[in-house]
Amino acid sequence: MSNSFLLQPADVKKISETEQGDSFLQTLYWAALKSDFGWKPLYFLLDDKSFIVLVRKIGKSFSIAYIPFAPSEKYQNQLNEISLCLKDYLPKGTLFIRYDLPWKNDNAPSQILKKGEDIQPASTVIIDLTKTKDDILSEMKSKTRYNIKLAEKKGVLVKNSAIEFLDEWYDMYQETALRDKIVLHPLEYYKRVFELSQNKEYKVDIRLYMAEAEGKNIAGIVTCFYNRKATYLYGASRNIGREKMPAYALQWKAICDAIDEGCVEYDMFGIPPDDDPSHPMHGLYRFKTGFGGDVIKRPGCYDFVLNKIAYKFYSIAESARTFYFKKIKKR
Repeated sequence: MSNSFLLQPADVKKISETEQGDSFLQTLYWAALKSDFGWKPLYFLLDDKSFIVLVRKIGKSFSIAYIPFAPSEKYQNQLNEISLCLKDYLPKGTLFIRYDLPWKNDNAPSQILKKGEDIQPASTVIIDLTKTKDDILSEMKSKTRYNIKLAEKKGVLVKNSAIEFLDEWYDMYQETALRDKIVLHPLEYYKRVFELSQNKEYKVDIRLYMAEAEGKNIAGIVTCFYNRKATYLYGASRNIGREKMPAYALQWKAICDAIDEGCVEYDMFGIPPDDDPSHPMHGLYRFKTGFGGDVIKRPGCYDFVLNKIAYKFYSIAESARTFYFKKIKKR
């Protein structure tokens, strides 16, 4: 049976702006970033859109393949066929092809294994920016609107800051990581996030917003603007000044800028799966859903296994690593 799609290798130099993927994770920008940190991008065209596969060596003989936020929903029933087409282009010894599926539904693909831990956030909140600012405010929870006004009353000022403030922001991020028990990339990673975005050919706009009160920066967020979509990537705050509600002021500023830039949606990019008070990140759920919008549940990570025996051992090692980091978080 012939495939109802066309997947073929692509020359990266010939991938135009209109052919790039719908998500920033499927752009030449993101491929360039990941190539600086141990991944080799392979470029394909899936029908009329670029399809980027990231490959990483594991030891001397094996590799893994990772596809973030692709393919789109229209290929929901064709993952097996797409995987088999990709197989011939991957290095020998590739254990599996891992998909982080972007579909705005949680339909489970058939004949492909669910990974225990998702890499990209499966559940999120997406705010419709085609509405007016007043309408968006009115659809927020009353406490969120109150905290936005409280931040203004407390003198919190938010600025779109330059990369020169990144070291200070990262210092905040380390403080946040200790408080919230999260794992960070090294500073060099975030520097590359910004440096590469300065290449205008990528059409990706990365912004650092810093919230200031009484002459001191007390919080900051990093957002991505691409393809008429804005995505909240990273957030950091000092232990002091949190009562001034800078996190609310930062998000509202980013949302307003996204509207002014003509974006049609703002993605909070990650919440717990449910409004469960016992979840360790329940506060994050309440914070992000407080801004209104729609709760989206994506399928998450799925693996198409190419080497069953080696995959089994890799999965055991990966599970042990995940358990180790969860144990650290609980300390």
